[in-house]
Amino acid sequence: MKKVTYNHFGDESVLELVEQAVPSIENNQLLIRVKAVSINPLDWKVYGGEMKLMSGSRFPKSVGVDFSGIVEQAGSTITRFKVGEAVMGLLDVFKGGALAEYIVVKESDIAPKPASISFEQAAALPVTGLSALQIMDQLAAVRPKQEVLINGASGGIGVFAVQIAKKRGARVTAVVSTDAFTAAAQWGADTVIDYTKQPINQLTQRFDVLIDLSTKLSLSEAKSLMKSKGVFVSTLPSPLTLLSSFLNNLFSGKKHKILILKPTVEGFNTLANLAVTGLQIELAKTYALSDVREAYKEARHQKSIGKSVIVLD
Repeated sequence: MKKVTYNHFGDESVLELVEQAVPSIENNQLLIRVKAVSINPLDWKVYGGEMKLMSGSRFPKSVGVDFSGIVEQAGSTITRFKVGEAVMGLLDVFKGGALAEYIVVKESDIAPKPASISFEQAAALPVTGLSALQIMDQLAAVRPKQEVLINGASGGIGVFAVQIAKKRGARVTAVVSTDAFTAAAQWGADTVIDYTKQPINQLTQRFDVLIDLSTKLSLSEAKSLMKSKGVFVSTLPSPLTLLSSFLNNLFSGKKHKILILKPTVEGFNTLANLAVTGLQIELAKTYALSDVREAYKEARHQKSIGKSVIVLD
C-alpha cells in the first residue's frame, strides 16, 4: 500500500510517498480502506518541528489526522461496526498516520459516516467539527444571547463554529477576509467584519466569548475586546501558552482557555446529527495522494474557505 511519511522535520519537501505492507489488525481493531483525508494546520506545525515536545522526535513519522473510509476488516471483539460500513474518524493529532491507503483503528476512533454527505465532506468533519463543538459547549460554554466574536471564521473550525454558536442562541460576529464575507453571512453570522478594512482592535464592542482561530491574536489584545467575565479561546497548545493560561486564570476574571481536542463518542454522534440536519461543510479543494506536497504547500500558504481534502483511489 502507499503511505505518506517523513524522516526529518522541515517543509512540505520532507513528505514522501512510500510503499509499505498493509498492516494487520488485532482482535480489538479495524482495518480501514481510506477514501479521503483532510488537511489541518496542525499537520504542518507537527512535521515542521514546532510541536516536537508533544509529537516526539523519533522517525519515521506519518501525517494526516481525520479521514473517511470503509471497514475492510474487523477484529473478533468488534461489535459496533461491520465490514463494508462507511465510517469517518480521526487519529492522534500529534502522531497522524491517516494518509495511507489502509489504516488500523480502534472502535473509539471512528463513527458511522452519515449517508447524506460525501466521503470528502466526511473527512473534513471530525477534527474541525469536534473542535468547534468542544469550544462552544465546553471551553466557552456558549449560552443564548451571548455576544461571540470568531476571529478567522472562514477556516476549517470557523465554518462550524459560526453555525454551532448560532444553534446555541448566541449573537455571532465573524471576522473574515473579503473573499469570505458573503459566505460568513450565509453560515448565520449576525455581523461580518472584513479584517482588511476594519481591524478588530479598533472595535468598541465588548464580547462574552472571543475565539481566535487565526492564531494571531495575543491574550492582551483579546482582553481589550472582552467583557469583565469574558472567555478567550485559542487553538494552538504549547507548553508556554498552557503555562500562561494557567497563571492568567488564577488572577484574572477574563479567562483564557486553550483547545486540546478530546474526541468522544457523544461528540461524534452530535456532529453526525448536525451533518444530517443541514450543517454546511465547506470544501476548499481536493487533491490526489500523489500531489501531497502541493496540497500541503497550497493549504499552508493560500487563504481559503473551508478545508482542503486529499482523495485516495
